[in-house]
Amino acid sequence: MPRVVTLVRVALAVLVLWVLVAAAAWLLQRRLIYFPDRSSPPAAARVLPGARDVTLRTTDGLSLTAWLIEPPLETPGPHLAVLLAPGNAGNRLARAPLAAALAGRGFTVLLVDYRGYGGNPGSPSEDGLARDIEAARTFLVEQAGIPAERLLYYGESLGAAVVAALAAKYPPAGLILRSPFTDLPAAGRQHYPFLPVRLLARDRFPVTEAVARVAAPTLIVYGTADSIVPPQLSLAVAGKAAGPVRVVAVQGADHNDASLLNGAQLIDAIAELAAGAA
Repeated sequence: MPRVVTLVRVALAVLVLWVLVAAAAWLLQRRLIYFPDRSSPPAAARVLPGARDVTLRTTDGLSLTAWLIEPPLETPGPHLAVLLAPGNAGNRLARAPLAAALAGRGFTVLLVDYRGYGGNPGSPSEDGLARDIEAARTFLVEQAGIPAERLLYYGESLGAAVVAALAAKYPPAGLILRSPFTDLPAAGRQHYPFLPVRLLARDRFPVTEAVARVAAPTLIVYGTADSIVPPQLSLAVAGKAAGPVRVVAVQGADHNDASLLNGAQLIDAIAELAAGAA
């Protein structure tokens, strides 16, 4: 009997501990999702030739800073604009090499920072990021004068979820998803298998649901050694795309490797998508 009592006490202690961990995860989950660098980057022109600081106005009253990078006048290119949505960490300064590579191919690039990132006010959430990216699209169309049919959406990891949702609402000329997951709980289960992630998740970012409503040409780029978003999740997104889809696997690349930031294979694939959309 004492042995049974001991086992019951141990089981109860484990259960209580698990409940406490789950409760902490629910309360603090956005700290486990979003890792902003809140510092303000330098002026755009100090980082990238032809770049300038711009302000995006969200529907809930925030003013967000972003960089608009235009290609040199003599640069041949598709004369398309890329709306660039970053992942969940850092700020736009870390994506400057990607913006430079795209501008070098003749693209106009709007490099966004979400609320709470890069000196911007507010705190990130799924709804907030949706508002931020819609503000970015509105800027390109209404202030920069880019026709809606000349827009490409590019999303990196979490940003892939953000632009997939945007594309379902406002169709682009093409959609580029780098290291996308099927939805956030699926990605979270890879890192917190001991928690009921799907039950706890406030922010879900359902990518496969969104791409199933996007008829635009879609490019999926992923690294075969990705330790953050497993390759099978990116391939599952490709399998759900409603439009013509191309999948590019960058061999041996992990999630944050330079080859997935501004590598030649990535940039070439974007240029080829644009050539078909131009």
